[in-house]
Amino acid sequence: MRILVVGSGGREHAIAWKLSQSRHCPELFCAPGNAGMAQIATCVNISVMDFTALASFAKENHIDLTVVGPDDALAGGIADVFAKEGLRVFGPTKNAAQIESSKAFSKELMQKYGIPTAAYRTVSSYDEAMAYVKTQPLPIVAKCDGLALGKGVIMCYSMEEAEAALREMFLEKRFGTSGEVVVLEECLTGPEVSVLAFCDGETVMPMVGAQDHKRAYDNDEGPNTGGMGTFSPSRVYTKEMEALCMERIFLPTVQALNSEGIVFKGIIFFGLMLTERGPMVIEYNARFGDPETQVVLPRLKTDFVDVLEACVDGTLDAIAVEWDDNATACVVIASGGYPGTYDKGHEINGLISAQQMDNTVLFHAGTTAKDGKIVTNGGRVLGVTGIGETLTKAIQTAYAGASVISFEGARYRSDIGVK
Repeated sequence: MRILVVGSGGREHAIAWKLSQSRHCPELFCAPGNAGMAQIATCVNISVMDFTALASFAKENHIDLTVVGPDDALAGGIADVFAKEGLRVFGPTKNAAQIESSKAFSKELMQKYGIPTAAYRTVSSYDEAMAYVKTQPLPIVAKCDGLALGKGVIMCYSMEEAEAALREMFLEKRFGTSGEVVVLEECLTGPEVSVLAFCDGETVMPMVGAQDHKRAYDNDEGPNTGGMGTFSPSRVYTKEMEALCMERIFLPTVQALNSEGIVFKGIIFFGLMLTERGPMVIEYNARFGDPETQVVLPRLKTDFVDVLEACVDGTLDAIAVEWDDNATACVVIASGGYPGTYDKGHEINGLISAQQMDNTVLFHAGTTAKDGKIVTNGGRVLGVTGIGETLTKAIQTAYAGASVISFEGARYRSDIGVK
């Protein structure tokens, strides 16, 4: 069996790593991949957005299944291109991926079908936005409608912060076309939980829960990032809460999409807030989360290939997906300056030492090989995942692994798993 993984981040490395453990013994290809993925797969230099070249590669190399990681490729319609060429692909169509690529679409869907979420208003100009904000209690949340690399959400605690955020979005065009439409939301409070779910268009099968750390610095301070670390299981996502979410959110979401004529096959990421009013949806994503994937997939006991194929074939209800009781934690090591500007090309030291540590898995993200060395090539460089019988042990293991890795400007949060 031959499988192509599209993407080059920590999420895609985790996907390829889990695929490599399958009883099907797949031959793996990654496009474009990274230095870590190159250790378990053949990397091909094709951009994630070059759908024609990717489909041609899949055809010419007799790829049996393509697994798409990045949101921008799914939002751009890569699954549609592959399906048109008769190629098997794991990932939603462009139409289905709207639940992530358009926050306005997802909010309208939730409102129409009674799926619990924050009160909101969709606005398309600075003046309209400011007029609405002045009528609302603070804090308020400003969200770009389109994709913004996980950075298009700004918490506004004062009128001055709201004005600055909306100026950036509408007038300064900081987020480009993604900020041409903005969703203004009531600020929900409570613990956040990330739940990824396999979906075959009818059946939705939630994975184990995880909690992410979005803010750049300790104590949840600083700007939002793509994610600085995560852990699983969540301390607050109980079996009872899972059942409640299935009843009020998970199944209703799939049923709502079907009612709109949209068949979703792939991963639905439910970003939840467990409020005093019950669980509510903060956001949907249409793919594996990053770095949630790095703690969830190590706990998957069922053959990953079998689960993905069941989603594609519409037979997910015939599979019993099982999970390991061990806990996991992932510490993201980032470049200095991330999520702002940062340098690339710094040599990374300590990789072999970290890889050799017990119960430690190293997932590459922004890395590349240069002159026989592995160097930094992105904002989030590496994810160190620790596995343990308890969450405390998993966190300790992850930090022990992170402590032996170094490069110029390297930094990571010291409080992953504390909340």
